[in-house]
Amino acid sequence: MKRKIILAENSGYCFGVKRAVDETIKIKSESSENIYTLGPLIHNNNVVNDLKKQGVIAINNENFSDLNKGDVVVIRSHGVKESTINYLNDNGFIVKDNTCPYVTNIHEKVKKYYSLGYKILIIGNKDHPEVIGINGWCNDEAIIINLDNLDVELPKKVCVVSQTTEKKSTWNKVLAKVSDECKEFIAFNTICLATDTRQKSARDIAKKADMVLVIGGKSSSNTTKLYEICKEECSNVYHIENKDDLTEDIINFNCETIGITAGASTPDYIIKEVISILERK
Repeated sequence: MKRKIILAENSGYCFGVKRAVDETIKIKSESSENIYTLGPLIHNNNVVNDLKKQGVIAINNENFSDLNKGDVVVIRSHGVKESTINYLNDNGFIVKDNTCPYVTNIHEKVKKYYSLGYKILIIGNKDHPEVIGINGWCNDEAIIINLDNLDVELPKKVCVVSQTTEKKSTWNKVLAKVSDECKEFIAFNTICLATDTRQKSARDIAKKADMVLVIGGKSSSNTTKLYEICKEECSNVYHIENKDDLTEDIINFNCETIGITAGASTPDYIIKEVISILERK
C-alpha cells in the first residue's frame, strides 16, 4: 500500500522571511556591487548560499571593519540593536532595513516602556539574534527568561514581551510566574501569528502521522520549536535541512502516514524536493 504523505496546512516561508528575501533580491538587482547582510539573511543555508552567488554577502553582525563608506548594508528580518542602526547611519553606510514588522513592533514597545521605568522581560533564547536585537532597545538591560531559568528573581514592575518564535506553552508558564511575583506588569504576547499557526498545524499532523519530517535550518529557532512539538505527539520525528539529509532509513521507513512540516525560513522548492523523493518509494 502506498504511503500517505500529509503536509502541514501552515508551513514554509512566513511573511517576514519572504519579505526580507524578496526585498534583498530587489536591492541587489539595483546595484552592481556586493551588498552585505548583518548575519545570514535567514536561517537557511541553501538560501544564504544562493544569495552569496548573486553578491549578497553575510558578515558578522558587529564586524564592519571590512566595509567602506557607501556600502549597502541590509538588516535582516531578526532586527538589530538601536545602537547598531545608529552606528551604520552615523558612519555613512546605506542602510536597508528588512526587519520583520512584527519584530519592529517589539522594539517600539520595549523602547517605550523602558523609558517609562519598566524592567523589560524577554521570553526567549538569550543567544538568538532576534532577542539580542530586542535587548538593544532597552540599553541591553533586559531580563531574558525561558524554561531553563524560571527560578530567576523578578522585579516588581516589568514589561513582558516574547521572541516571535517562542512556544505558547512557555509564554503561559512565564506569565503565570510574573502574575504571582510582580506587583505591576504589562504583557504583550508578541509570538507572531505565523508561529502560532505553524505550531498548531505541526501538532495536528504529528498526531496523525507514523513519522514526521521537520524541514528547516538546524540553527532556526522556529524550526526547532516545531521539532519539539512534533516529538510530543509522535515517536518518529526527524529534523532535516533538505533532501540531502534523507537517509535510507528515513526514505524506506515502513509506515502508512508521513507528516511533513517546515520552518518559516524554508522555501517551497526544498519542501517539494523532499516530498518528491518520498513519493517515489
